[in-house]
Amino acid sequence: MVAMDFENIRPYNEEEALQAIQRIVKHDKFYSILSFVFGQERGKEMAAQAARSQSITEFQHNFMRPLVWEIVKNTTENLSVSGFKVLQSETPHVFIGNHRDITLDSSILATLLQDYNITLAITWGDNLMASPFVTDLGKINRTITVFRGGSPREILLNSKRLSTYIRKLITEENLSVWIAQRKGRSKNGDDRTDPGVLKMLSLSGKGSFPDKIKSLNIRPVCVSYEWEPCDIQKVKELYISSKENYIKSEDEDLNSILGGVTGQKGRVHYSIGKSVNEKLENFKTGIPNNEHLLRLSELIDVEIFENYRLWPNNFLAWDRLNHSSKFESRYSADTERAFEKRIAELLEKAKPLGGNDDEFIKLFLSLYAKPLQNKLTHGLSLDSPM
Repeated sequence: MVAMDFENIRPYNEEEALQAIQRIVKHDKFYSILSFVFGQERGKEMAAQAARSQSITEFQHNFMRPLVWEIVKNTTENLSVSGFKVLQSETPHVFIGNHRDITLDSSILATLLQDYNITLAITWGDNLMASPFVTDLGKINRTITVFRGGSPREILLNSKRLSTYIRKLITEENLSVWIAQRKGRSKNGDDRTDPGVLKMLSLSGKGSFPDKIKSLNIRPVCVSYEWEPCDIQKVKELYISSKENYIKSEDEDLNSILGGVTGQKGRVHYSIGKSVNEKLENFKTGIPNNEHLLRLSELIDVEIFENYRLWPNNFLAWDRLNHSSKFESRYSADTERAFEKRIAELLEKAKPLGGNDDEFIKLFLSLYAKPLQNKLTHGLSLDSPM
């Protein structure tokens, strides 16, 4: 494919980024966000720093990095990591991640990877380009636009274009790429890989299916939030979806972005998993690609399950859902009080929907219990990844 084919999906180049920076710093919403995150005085300083940026790298270092760390400081109790030390800057990866928050999953990962001299491009659904302001912010920060709609022919062409562009970044430009393991965030706590994502990645390259995948250096990456900032919204969406066809409101994605940024998350852990390349060596030749896709998606799932860091509320949710006291030694009265407070807030916000409180509580418990259940189902250690 020629470069022109990527025009509608690629991030901004340096010239476009400089123009976008000037548009961003003149936007009213920009100052509102900075005042909220940093306070009024420091917000003005950060705006000036952003305006002085003369390149994408400067904008990310002088503005985005401090912004992400300020959000982490204000909305998390602690951020921990595991598995990063094996990464090498000269070996780019496709990081396939579980997806819990619209922007923070990848934004925090990109910031963490800077300490390892790894530059990350991020795939972003076209539905998130909610306004010129959000589009500018995304494309300055190396987002790749994923077009999901259209006719079957258009979907195939878009998938081939995306696959080829990701491969170009990995094999020619030494850039790593983050992509969610499936379309949209996990709403129910069950982190499962859509084989369609892997099929898209295999639409470019040469050789057998394992050869095409190997050259992308896929590594699963797992983020574990103690408290999901949008958990109540997710439960409400699951409830409505169980009764009728769920239709997003016009500003729902933007509200979810803001909710994720501002919501309290408790403790957060990022874990880099093992490369799938070694396991690809054991894939047999001569079997249908669909079997390869299913097997690889299962391998990625188990790696994410294994690397999920369980928090006390995961054990409490599992016990309550199963009317059990099996894991009572892993949580405290403080955990129970925090959980009750969260449930009370959920039930208050769910009142306009009608319905039975028990239904909402069960959905809420399931969201937090599922990571533990996935470990139990696969016989994995319940201890924290190191």
